[in-house]
Amino acid sequence: MNLKNSITIVFFSLISYISVSQDGLPIYSDYLTDNYYLIHPSMAGAANCAKVRLTGRQQWFGHENAPKLMTLSANGRIGESASGIGGIVFADGNGYHSVKGAYLTYAHHLMFSRSETDLNMLSFGLSAGFIQYQLDETGFLFDGPDPIVSGGVENATNFNVDIGASYHYLDFYIHGTIKNVLENEGVNNNTQITSNLRRYLVTAGYVFNKYGSSWSFEPSVLFNYRDLTEETTMDFNAKAYKAMDFGTIWGGLSFRKSFDGAEYVNDSDSSIGSQTLNQISPILGINYNNLMFAYTYAHQLDDVVFTNGGFHQITIGINFSCRRERYDCNCPAVN
Repeated sequence: MNLKNSITIVFFSLISYISVSQDGLPIYSDYLTDNYYLIHPSMAGAANCAKVRLTGRQQWFGHENAPKLMTLSANGRIGESASGIGGIVFADGNGYHSVKGAYLTYAHHLMFSRSETDLNMLSFGLSAGFIQYQLDETGFLFDGPDPIVSGGVENATNFNVDIGASYHYLDFYIHGTIKNVLENEGVNNNTQITSNLRRYLVTAGYVFNKYGSSWSFEPSVLFNYRDLTEETTMDFNAKAYKAMDFGTIWGGLSFRKSFDGAEYVNDSDSSIGSQTLNQISPILGINYNNLMFAYTYAHQLDDVVFTNGGFHQITIGINFSCRRERYDCNCPAVN
């Protein structure tokens, strides 16, 4: 195989990667760092404080052009009204390909409880924004001209919306979101593959606490379904909180399981094998007064990987314009 053919295969591999894996803001474990708004627009302004969260994620330290992600989000209530607003900006880079985007969100919260002591709230949210895809081909033509490679920087910008709803009842919560509702012209004019970037997300959890104890425990799950490729993943999460005089110390463990695998050739006997994504992520965090800091590490459990470890994520945040904790519940995402 000559060098030009190799470049062509790499090029189409990159296009395929853009088509099936880059559809806006990636769904990582950021939401477990007290930031459900990042994936569910109905959570904008749901808490008793306005929140700002900054997350940096770096994979595979020591490898050039390794995947990295930065997100900045902010959300809060509009005064004493039942409405909330928010905004998200992000930049996701992976080798020659990068995605940047920005969303604005409006949410409305309906209270069904007789008083503010008991939490019984239904919320609706809508996010709208632009996503810019970029493919840097400036380093592709080292073997001479190629008709399918421009040699420049290819860009495509799409507009899309996310819609969702949340329900909180005392210590229980459930969120549902449809991301990338609209179909568009597609990235690289490939309407059959990239025009439908729709995802369906459902999150549910419950916070357990023994009366008088400073400890609470929160199991939760995240269901993630991709419409076009019919891929399904699930996160199984467990978090523990310890109330302190200065705030809260918390930690947890998340296990991500994909139900759709990929085939590969075994080097030893040339047989065809298959595997699914299996990833485990421990999380540690601290809330000190109105400040928050969290660290997440992800480890892949599969046999055939680029590298098992090296997925590091740091989140810092600040809460402001806080009202008193209105609800008599163990609901850290709201109180």
